[in-house]
Amino acid sequence: MRKIDLTNKVALVTGGGQGLGAVTCKALVEAGANVIINYFDDEKGINKQRAEETAQELGNSAVPMKANVRNIDEIEEMLNSILSKYGKIDIVINNAGIVRDKTLKKMSTEEWQQVIDTNLTGVFNVCRSVVEKISDGGRIVNLSSISGILGFFGQSNYAASKAGVIGFTKVLSRELGRKGITVNAVAPGVILTEMGKSIPEEVRDEMLKNIPLNKFGDPEDIANTILFLCSDMAKYITSQVINVNGGWIG
Repeated sequence: MRKIDLTNKVALVTGGGQGLGAVTCKALVEAGANVIINYFDDEKGINKQRAEETAQELGNSAVPMKANVRNIDEIEEMLNSILSKYGKIDIVINNAGIVRDKTLKKMSTEEWQQVIDTNLTGVFNVCRSVVEKISDGGRIVNLSSISGILGFFGQSNYAASKAGVIGFTKVLSRELGRKGITVNAVAPGVILTEMGKSIPEEVRDEMLKNIPLNKFGDPEDIANTILFLCSDMAKYITSQVINVNGGWIG
């Protein structure tokens, strides 16, 4: 079997300190890449701690860097730091995301805006800042969700943000194709990260009935898909939404 080799590639993973982001960082490092573990510096310092712990686990090939994806100035500062340290950016994984689930009747404007600003505008901010900096032939992978396709109860903000990511991905792939840069989205189903495990058990039991493989996904299932899209094996794949959901939807 051909091994994915990302030796000397420089990859940025937003929200890379935990969950899917951390597992993706690990996969990229194991493939030979230098990885920037982006984190948002929350008041309690939890995100910073997790990013630093992930970097320590992965060794010298991983470096934590702070930037709020909602803030263009912080993104620019981070990207300039990456270029100063490595001289290039080859791969961008837009993984940072939050949930604020409530029915529309109970959802506040702030809860709507927080999710849109992080999950969708955050992708816009990072991509707009990186389009003139990413190497020709680079890779951009945006994290969408099965919720952005099906629309789960109580997730009008989250589903809207993730559906927006799909449309954004398709447009950006057309704009960057001339440089050989591929832009794809990965839409996970229910994955057993902290977020997935927080779904009430009775709700998960109902969800499981829709999955032909009769099991939920592991973070590695998503990380391996992202890894493939970052490799030379996927150099002719762009503008696609890769559903990784055990067959729930095609």
